[in-house]
Amino acid sequence: MIEERIILQVLAEQRDEVAGYNPAGWVSRREESMFEFDSTMAQVVIGVRRSGKSTICHKVLLEHGIRYGYVNLDDDRLLGMEAKDLNTVLSCIYQLYGTDVPYLFLDEIQDVDGWHLFVNRLLRSKMRIFVTGSNAKLLSSELATHLTGRYNEIRLYPFSFSEYCAYHQVDTSGITTKADAARKSAFMDYIVTGGFPELQSLRNKRGYIESLIGAILEKDIKRRFKIRNMDALRKIANHLINNTCQEVNYDDMSKILGISDKTCKKYTDYLRQAFLIQILSKHSFKSKNRIRSPKAYIVDPGFQNNRENSMAGENIGWRLENVVYIELLRRCAYDFRDVYYYKANPRAKEVDFVVCDKDRALELIQVAYEIDTPKSYNRETSALIQAAGPLHCDNLTLIAFSPTRDVEIDGKTIHIVSAIEWLLA
Repeated sequence: MIEERIILQVLAEQRDEVAGYNPAGWVSRREESMFEFDSTMAQVVIGVRRSGKSTICHKVLLEHGIRYGYVNLDDDRLLGMEAKDLNTVLSCIYQLYGTDVPYLFLDEIQDVDGWHLFVNRLLRSKMRIFVTGSNAKLLSSELATHLTGRYNEIRLYPFSFSEYCAYHQVDTSGITTKADAARKSAFMDYIVTGGFPELQSLRNKRGYIESLIGAILEKDIKRRFKIRNMDALRKIANHLINNTCQEVNYDDMSKILGISDKTCKKYTDYLRQAFLIQILSKHSFKSKNRIRSPKAYIVDPGFQNNRENSMAGENIGWRLENVVYIELLRRCAYDFRDVYYYKANPRAKEVDFVVCDKDRALELIQVAYEIDTPKSYNRETSALIQAAGPLHCDNLTLIAFSPTRDVEIDGKTIHIVSAIEWLLA
């Protein structure tokens, strides 16, 4: 049990820090429109560490002129906090912010067992609650079990390319040669550096990424799941990061890393729950086929290079595909749509992404950095044409580092879209 004076001291320091915030110059995030301020449901923001979850909550609360109490539980002085300590936290909030404070912002609450019971009690008392966390299963499973229908889940990723440009003040609409060159330069930087907000102004990007990966593995996985074999976890994390956009073959991974396939599956799922990687399932109307041969992507391209012994290749096509997938996850969240990849059989050509509304395919998307040669052009366009019939979808898109235009092939229209234009749309 943590002493009240310690909790009060921590919260007072956090209150003073927030008092100096001025969101006027902060980058606007697309997810800001997803908050429901007048709702009686908890507003729950989840995502990978340091993606800006705390910042977006402070930003929307401050810009709406809302008075709120705040506690960041990711503080070493609050380590080991238990559910019974949360009532002391509430008492300290009342002492610092007043007993009539209408909103409460609980930052990184996931490590406190039983936190959902505390939140549920506050919701019943008509208090408005904001919650952030960095573990998908912890939040999703416990919310679904204990706060059924009483939360609004918002998933936040690192900066999109559009937000990256806003941060670096890149002209995204100018038609001059200079503006076009600036966008292309920013694009090449983004697919290597990535979009973690704090990383943008740092010179030592490698140190930041290594520290971030360490925090994810130690705090979000080891501590939560009582991991003993941390060496195996690090090997699997590095293997998946180095092989982004590829199918996950647990048998091969087991042989390459010398780790049992059972451990490979379990640790891969832990990495998914901590948002380090994102899993893409295969499109199929049969459930057993959807769970086979998943593909793994990383939540941000900055993870590829800025690590010890990364040996990341310069395959810009895979980097672009990874960026497009994360952007699709952002966009599809608004309409509750799903994303899959499609491959009719082992010998068939693969379509990178199928956007679906339930069981209906809405758009087929192929991603390729270069389509200037006849071979690459035919490979990418034929994959879309072949999949259009079986999936009953004629909305075909090819995202490439190429001018935007429409082409007609076998009676079907393929929208070739400039990667930069698509990412800025």
